[in-house]
Amino acid sequence: MNTNEQYDTAIKTCEDIFLKKTSDYGTSWRVYRTISVVDQIYIKAKRIRTIQEKGEQKIGDDILSEFKGMLNYAVIGLIQLDKQNDETEDLQVEEVAALYNEKVSVAKKLMLDKNHDYGEAWRDMSQESFADLIVAKLLRIKQILLNKGETIMSEGIDANYYDIMNYAVFGLILIEEGKHST
Repeated sequence: MNTNEQYDTAIKTCEDIFLKKTSDYGTSWRVYRTISVVDQIYIKAKRIRTIQEKGEQKIGDDILSEFKGMLNYAVIGLIQLDKQNDETEDLQVEEVAALYNEKVSVAKKLMLDKNHDYGEAWRDMSQESFADLIVAKLLRIKQILLNKGETIMSEGIDANYYDIMNYAVFGLILIEEGKHST
């Protein structure tokens, strides 16, 4: 498989989980503010780092499922940025699927553009680096929030979510290839 196909496969597994959970729970995540989404992703990234450092885990969810969760929470974050409110409005599964695909499409284009310029350097990176980069992106979002959403010369919250999505996909691809642990 090439990167394009691997990306689509990784996204499909995440989307499947996201839509099934939407069917089960509705869009209860609509109440999340940006900091809550950031904290949810942080919990998952921190857990990956802890598993990597300890070399063991006691809870069933593995690193693979944590990367999937981080990707899905980044999609939630992007949707929430667009919706600009924390209403508990219940979106239909079809609308959620369309929003999900819209965000994934932007992330994939970004990945393809960066792969063109960086020559798929991510394929030589460690799983530890992906976890660290995701945590760094989360810290950037927190700082942007402290700055009331303003940046002087840096990208905004949305760009950080897109990067988180792509780092998570890279982690999933390298796990699937057997280059990183689950």
